[in-house]
Amino acid sequence: MTFAQGFQSFVCPDDVISCEAGPFTVLAQIVPDDCPDAPDQRQDGFWPSLYADAPGFIGPGPNHRQRFAEAQAKAEAVMEGWRKGEWFYCGIVLSVALEGVVLASHAASLWSIEANFPGTDNSYLTEVANELLPEAIAVARETLARIARHADTRERA
Repeated sequence: MTFAQGFQSFVCPDDVISCEAGPFTVLAQIVPDDCPDAPDQRQDGFWPSLYADAPGFIGPGPNHRQRFAEAQAKAEAVMEGWRKGEWFYCGIVLSVALEGVVLASHAASLWSIEANFPGTDNSYLTEVANELLPEAIAVARETLARIARHADTRERA
């Protein structure tokens, strides 16, 4: 049980993939992350450093100045792309339905994931959806069990 068709190499908010997992239909949706923090505010060590005690330390060794310049240029390009909206942070949110009835609209999720990040193909988004799938199915099964208990209680009353 996995998402056979993955997210595209360029995604937009609200893009969805689906799969069948036993009797359930599971949707994985890209939802924009509502945290406005920039990449350098979210990640210690985002900016490279030549200082060993700094989070972005590039490490000792030959060509450290060249490696620093390359890392700095890459960080600047990533920030510029984020500012221009070329990539964004999102969540992958799974919902589960049974015969068209939604059992859990937010059965599982993971947030602060980069979408359309420079140099990537977004395959990670599908990997995340597949990793969340067992949790989403468990939530759907728990929901069904709760509904069955409730129906049983009502029948006895």
